[in-house]
Amino acid sequence: MDPMEGRVAFVTGAASGIGLGMTRAFLGAGMKVMLADIEQRALNRTVAALRAELPPTRAGDVSAVTVDVAQRRSVMDAAQATLAAFGKVHIVCNNAGVSSGGNIEDCTEGDWNWLIGVNFLGVIHGCQAFIPLIKSQGEGGHIVNTSSMAGVLGAMASWSPYNSTKYAVVGLTEVIRQEGREGGYGASVLCPGGVATNIFESPRNRGTQYGPQVSTVARDVTAEGIRQGLDPNIVGRLVLEAIRANRLFIFTDPRLRGRVERRHEKMMADFEWAVHSQALVESGAPGAANS
Repeated sequence: MDPMEGRVAFVTGAASGIGLGMTRAFLGAGMKVMLADIEQRALNRTVAALRAELPPTRAGDVSAVTVDVAQRRSVMDAAQATLAAFGKVHIVCNNAGVSSGGNIEDCTEGDWNWLIGVNFLGVIHGCQAFIPLIKSQGEGGHIVNTSSMAGVLGAMASWSPYNSTKYAVVGLTEVIRQEGREGGYGASVLCPGGVATNIFESPRNRGTQYGPQVSTVARDVTAEGIRQGLDPNIVGRLVLEAIRANRLFIFTDPRLRGRVERRHEKMMADFEWAVHSQALVESGAPGAANS
């Protein structure tokens, strides 16, 4: 028997894209899934489609809840809805995300608040709502937080709000993975490269409190590349495989390895510069040359 069979997953951004790919992979492993998304109609269509793909006896393995991950209360309520539907929860995928681009001087306070609210606070809210439940069950579990290659590759012009939130998700996941060693759960950070999703249509769900999105510089440049990206269903299967292997980083595009290596080479070069810097050498600072 597959050890994942019968386990319960909660997935945000599940009505489409990577979230739907994860959901299909989990259902294929015999799991039960609570789909969460901000778009009620899309969620209803997705649930109907998934139930049509499953044997009639498994129709109850799929449930759904509308959630705004930027609102803590909404995520807490979704956690309780998951328990009400399935009794337990083991796998939590904080996957919902939005995108907005533009040069730093063009990004509005609304841009920052929207991206931080969904991309970073949404992940925090998911961790705070579900980790206590996983720990209290004593059956183990796993958290998957969706970042991006933008969270590990370094600077990309015209992406300051997006990159900042994705870096934050990487740092948060590394911390909760350490905490999970005592808490009895694992944690992974998903860093997709190009995946065929509709993330560049996310402004349709941008609340009026954030104001209009002014700049479309980065969106227009990269949207076509995203549409030609990896099939989200492949990403879903990769995530399931990584959970089984308890991997920290989940990379979807091995071709980008060299870019990560080059970034770290630059960091090492600056460490070497610091060793010989006049200020540190003259003060006899620990680690400086001749100290």
